[in-house]
Amino acid sequence: MTTIRVETAAPYDVVIGNRVADVVPDLLGEEVRRVAVIHSGDLTIDLGDRFDVLALPLPDGEAAKTAEVATQCWEALGRAGFTRSDAVVTVGGGATTDLGGFVAATWLRGVRVVHVPTTLLGMVDAAVGGKTGINTGAGKNLVGAFHEPAGVVCDLDFLRTLPREELVSGLGEVVKCGFVADPAILRLVEADPAAALDPTSDALRELVERAVRVKAVVVAGDLRETGGRTPSTSSGGSGHPGREVLNYGHTMAHAIERASDYRVRHGEAVSLGMVFVAELARLAGRLDDETAARHAATLDLVGLPTRWRGAPFEELVGTMRVDKKSRGDLLRFVVLDALAQPTVLEGPDEAMLRSSYDVMAGGLR
Repeated sequence: MTTIRVETAAPYDVVIGNRVADVVPDLLGEEVRRVAVIHSGDLTIDLGDRFDVLALPLPDGEAAKTAEVATQCWEALGRAGFTRSDAVVTVGGGATTDLGGFVAATWLRGVRVVHVPTTLLGMVDAAVGGKTGINTGAGKNLVGAFHEPAGVVCDLDFLRTLPREELVSGLGEVVKCGFVADPAILRLVEADPAAALDPTSDALRELVERAVRVKAVVVAGDLRETGGRTPSTSSGGSGHPGREVLNYGHTMAHAIERASDYRVRHGEAVSLGMVFVAELARLAGRLDDETAARHAATLDLVGLPTRWRGAPFEELVGTMRVDKKSRGDLLRFVVLDALAQPTVLEGPDEAMLRSSYDVMAGGLR
């Protein structure tokens, strides 16, 4: 068992290992008596011997992340008389964590929550960092709250039953951490792509731990995404984006997800978004050709998509303009100056955006 401490104002532990779900009661604390288990499908954990459990099943995937589903959960908590001394446990993938965390953040203005992510994506992304959210017709995660968990339990045994396409998708967020902060992740994936996709391998466990450590360090320094230094422009300047670094590739990714009606998985969309911003940084004169090309090469090794033409340029740009990182009508993108040297590029011209889209859509440089 590995324990990674997230040193925010309200510190908590991320526990990683096999057969570690039994630590959930310890993370909930002695004072909790009732627990709402918000879960997807048949996934749940046995807490009945310690707590009075209210089970709240959710629809699968992004269909769970709506105001209607959140309202149903709130009403169930109200009927059960949940108070501030009660708690929420989420069991499922990233969508379950986002929705369940949002319910915990907003019920009585915040109750205790422990996340038990059951997908690779949930373990390395959604469960750590305290971001919660739901989708609207205008875009993904536009409504939400910061609400740090009391703890996170990454039981790697859940990965053994995960469909291969979900493992592949989760590696999109893992590889992202390699490009923005920990190049050892890229070396591990490139050295043995098969091991990176083997839920029983030491390599995948190390990838999970490294990705969680990257996120833990970033959110400890900038929990609410306010700590990035002065962003760069297409003409020069530099500055670290703070927590925004975790959104590398996400501005385009969220637009792709919405355009595909969420048929493109999140990690797949992030993979495409990274190809897009790598080319954008290259065209802006910030990133060298070799590192830009390494994005698609590494992502291809584990079966992540690097080409997509499922929506026109104009539709994707329109969606990106309501992205959370935008300021007024100014588009902002996390890019790289070099490997593990992230910054923000503000206001790239339309010609660069279109050329980067063309590369992502399958065109040649």
